[in-house]
Amino acid sequence: MCLVEIEKSVKPVASCALPLSNNMIIYTDTPLVKKARENVLETLLLNHPLDCPICDQAGECDLQDQTKLFGGDYSRSFINKRSVEDKYCGPLIKTIMTRCIHCTRCVRFCSEIAGVEFLGTLNRGGSTEIGSYFSNDFFSEISGNLVDLCPVGALTAKPYAFKFRPWELKSSESIDCTDSFGSNIYVNFKESQIVRVLPKNNFDLNNTLISDKARFSYDSVNTNRVNNIYYKDKNKHLKKINWSNFFKKLKEDSFKKINYPFKKIKCTFIVDDEKGIKSLNLLNVFKNTNTDFFNLKFVSLTHKKSNFYVKEFNDSLNLISSKTKICCLFAINIKIESALLNVKLRLKSLNEDFNLYSFGLNYNLNYKFDIVNLHLNSILNLFEGKEIALSNILIKENNSIFIFGNSFYKRVSNQKNVFKSIKKYFFEPIILDVSNFCNTTGLHLFNFNSITKQDIIESDFIFCLDLDDIYRLRNLLLFDFYKKNQIDNKKIIWINSHGSFLSLNFDYIIPNSTFFEFEDVFFNFEHKPQKALKTCNPFKDVFDTSTILTSCFENIRQFNLKKNDELNLNFSKNIESALLFNKKNKINLKTNLFLNNYIKQTFTCVKTSINYYPIKSNLKDFYRSNKFTKNSIIMSNCSKDKILNYTNFK
Repeated sequence: MCLVEIEKSVKPVASCALPLSNNMIIYTDTPLVKKARENVLETLLLNHPLDCPICDQAGECDLQDQTKLFGGDYSRSFINKRSVEDKYCGPLIKTIMTRCIHCTRCVRFCSEIAGVEFLGTLNRGGSTEIGSYFSNDFFSEISGNLVDLCPVGALTAKPYAFKFRPWELKSSESIDCTDSFGSNIYVNFKESQIVRVLPKNNFDLNNTLISDKARFSYDSVNTNRVNNIYYKDKNKHLKKINWSNFFKKLKEDSFKKINYPFKKIKCTFIVDDEKGIKSLNLLNVFKNTNTDFFNLKFVSLTHKKSNFYVKEFNDSLNLISSKTKICCLFAINIKIESALLNVKLRLKSLNEDFNLYSFGLNYNLNYKFDIVNLHLNSILNLFEGKEIALSNILIKENNSIFIFGNSFYKRVSNQKNVFKSIKKYFFEPIILDVSNFCNTTGLHLFNFNSITKQDIIESDFIFCLDLDDIYRLRNLLLFDFYKKNQIDNKKIIWINSHGSFLSLNFDYIIPNSTFFEFEDVFFNFEHKPQKALKTCNPFKDVFDTSTILTSCFENIRQFNLKKNDELNLNFSKNIESALLFNKKNKINLKTNLFLNNYIKQTFTCVKTSINYYPIKSNLKDFYRSNKFTKNSIIMSNCSKDKILNYTNFK
């Protein structure tokens, strides 16, 4: 379709393949050019079916647009159209291969971007078709981008098939909150129902790609939702109540806890790193509030990060495209925990002289990398110069990339010395802290203490704010209480958008909105604040966490009304402090010998805080990484297919 006419040329030429020369005269809109493009389109449509009325790509099809502009109104072919057998690519991608025009975009994407040799061209000539080399599913964390790449309706989204037309939908901008990458997305919805998620171009972050979790987990908005308020009666049965009765019962339970006038009721609020900045800022203001009857305490369910890292490091993805040649992964399976960051590293390793070293178990990252060792003591050996070959390479190299996963903070209790030594003794290091959750950095800004068993034992009321049903939470709130018979002495309130097995054991279950249903700010792993906009309206009588908490406590509600300016001021200060993370103190060291000796003395005290157990990623299933994706039927089907593919039960 890029054919043009050049003066004194016998036939049209492809403009993308012919180099320019002096005094060249080019025509792009002559009858010869129009006829040539019409002939090209006639060839493309020889075997293409007339499926536009039933095709999900209709209205967004590149072939439709080209045919409308340059196509003819008749065909000279009287041969029956060829049909091709459809391929099975898993629960996400629907294939109708008869529509394929053999552009090979999907083949290049699989081999060059995803790193999975799944699709290829089979046969020759008029029998050419796109197919899979092996009879298995297409498993890739970014496989859904094939839907955007395909210019026709050969590859479409299976959950979206035969449901809506693109001209019926409205669109709004938002961000992905299923991981810490924070990809920019478009959310398409009809009335109040989300029907699909598409990538938004952001060349500083996700380019034009998004992960499968961001694209297909939207059905969790309507699956397993908590739509009513429940409480446990005397017979331990859950019953529905309205908001007014809930506040009355909460007051009754509060008065039962007051034994004498000077005792305050202890309320513990448990949060995790999926809460937005606005909600966390409200809790931070309430933390310093003196109430007449309540003693409020806010704790975090996540492991506490070193404040030194939070204050000193802020590195952008743009630095990865610099001239750095070394990358070290610590306790992370980056292919699962951050699929798009893995794509950036893969493209850099294929196109440049780039070496990647992994401190941990052997993972399949779809490109070559070296395993250094299996435990975190290797980090000390590296910094002390005992790993002679690798230590000399890192010390001499500028802009080395260090990527840390969640497991690193679980195994290393004193991370401050590790980060301080990296900052001082490596020349302009790039530090990236990749988390499984959308606002880990934002949570550490407020410096909430990590939860302990003593916090649970001393509490009268426990508020679980948007928590995931994980083993650690069950161990704190369920198992230990049953052993010590202490669960009857406390009132546990589960405030969440989705139900779980753990919530059935609590006294109150309160519905909450998802990140698609309210506006909030989240920090990605680059420490960049991004706003998630409200896309759809929540269910009836469902509110966000801030509204629920300010309604539960009368004194807090009055404080919120009086201190609204202070609340906004603190919010702006937190955003401003996050943007000032990029303060870096550079140091020039003359000899590597001095560096090795100094670091050896520095790390003498750190050995006691590091164990020798193998380090590995704490995330095994990409499709079920947090509360939102666990309640998605589409993600559940993907997880089942992947498990069956690697077992003997298929």
